[in-house]
Amino acid sequence: MFDQLKTRFAALERRMTERHGTDLSVPGARRAALWHFHLMDHGLLRILWTNLVEIAPGVWRSNQPSPARLRRYRDMGIRTVISLRGSERPHSHWLLEEEACAALGLRLEAVTLKARRLVPRETLLMLLDLFDRAERPMVMHCKSGSDRAGLAAALYLIHAGGTPVAEARRMLSWRFLHNRRSKAGVLDLVLDRYEADTARSPMTLRDWISTRYDPDAIKSDFKAGRS
Repeated sequence: MFDQLKTRFAALERRMTERHGTDLSVPGARRAALWHFHLMDHGLLRILWTNLVEIAPGVWRSNQPSPARLRRYRDMGIRTVISLRGSERPHSHWLLEEEACAALGLRLEAVTLKARRLVPRETLLMLLDLFDRAERPMVMHCKSGSDRAGLAAALYLIHAGGTPVAEARRMLSWRFLHNRRSKAGVLDLVLDRYEADTARSPMTLRDWISTRYDPDAIKSDFKAGRS
């Protein structure tokens, strides 16, 4: 029964995605994208729940903002928006965000992180580079603002602020609805491994990612720990 409902839901989402396509200027596309955004992407749940927190002066984290919330961010002084959901798949959230940021004069950047999987070192280094050059004030977000935003926020604090891992780890907590005991707990293990490695041989986060970060090994250790 559950598998049948899951299959039907996936089929419905595909149909709604096809209706809004990749061009919001097509008649009916924007309406379809808004329906998809609020229903399939859970935008309705985020109308009042924003998961918005300033983690450092001029640096914020949140869940996926709507066009209306992006306007409020602009009015707050935000200049750069970093989507941790990537831009490879032009779903409703990206199309609406891209359109709104262009209209509001906000710089939109994208890096693809995963909530339950580890990404290659090149992606994490790209994120650090983005932190270095992004105009502030800025906000980084994923879908819920819990897992990917938590890891990115922790990496930012360590990389840009020299924050101890023990303190930066608070970015991945129940306060933001992150559950270490779920599959998203593999993200916590990244910080654990960095902390353990640098306790023996201090190095910057960038150097550690470049030379020691091994997503396959961390994934294997995480699976072994869960079993």
